[in-house]
Amino acid sequence: MVEELAPQCSAKGCRAAAEWELRWNNPRLHTPDYRKTWLACARHRETLGDFLGVRGFLREVTEFRTTA
Repeated sequence: MVEELAPQCSAKGCRAAAEWELRWNNPRLHTPDYRKTWLACARHRETLGDFLGVRGFLREVTEFRTTA
């Protein structure tokens, strides 16, 4: 039996529960409607968003909701 892990923050070394969904794409690689997703805890929402925003990749930030 495989144990399912709870969704975690995408910040390096962080294992906190995901609270935010940062949806992004790289316009040089992806079509305008394509989205990749990083998950963030409250502590890393701003820093991950800033990282993507400076590069022009960040498209939207929404509250993360599990589909259970």
